[in-house]
Amino acid sequence: MIEISGLVKRHGAKVVVREVGFTAKAGQVTGLLGPNGAGKSSTLRILLGLDSADAGTALIGGKPYRSLRNPLRTVGSLLEGSGAHRSRTARSHLAWVAASNGIPRRRIAEVLDLVGLGDAGRKRAGAFSLGMNQRLGLAAALLGEPDVLVLDEPVNGLDPHGIRWLREFLRSYAGEGRTVLLSSHLMSELANTADHLVVINRGTVVHSGSVAEVSAGHASLEDAFFALTGEGR
Repeated sequence: MIEISGLVKRHGAKVVVREVGFTAKAGQVTGLLGPNGAGKSSTLRILLGLDSADAGTALIGGKPYRSLRNPLRTVGSLLEGSGAHRSRTARSHLAWVAASNGIPRRRIAEVLDLVGLGDAGRKRAGAFSLGMNQRLGLAAALLGEPDVLVLDEPVNGLDPHGIRWLREFLRSYAGEGRTVLLSSHLMSELANTADHLVVINRGTVVHSGSVAEVSAGHASLEDAFFALTGEGR
């Protein structure tokens, strides 16, 4: 389970995350929905120990990310692409990631096949398309067979087939009792993927609940989103 409570983050005089709190439960896909600049990525970066909060807590299984031993065995994450150096092949990148957390090398071929890159293992990351880069990042996230997945805008660069595959994969992953938290500004995709939505705007949670609960009183999730965030005015 992911538990975020009273999270505050400032950049100088600007407050980018303001008293954010929500829970992402095991067995569910939780979607963090909001416009660009709403504070989604900042919240995830704090959760993953990449930034420090000015106040509040962000816990995974009751612990901060930085206290986890061999964290990739607990949490898999995808933020801003694969992180692979352009000169590295997909296999060499994953081998480095696996070695850093004591993950068996046999997992490299397994995750490459799982994400549809089985034939691209010897290809350099610099020659990858945006969609292939996203798939390589997901492969790295899955190396440790984690119980928690945290993904920021994971469908970026994927073609329709890839988007559909990822949607079905994430729902299946959560269906095995694991926790999936993903952020997106794409309402239609989260409506088809998430069990629970957290709507964030200007650094604050403005609504949360199932897709039906967030959409209640509106013609669609899109209409609810515009009403809650003031977008499109």
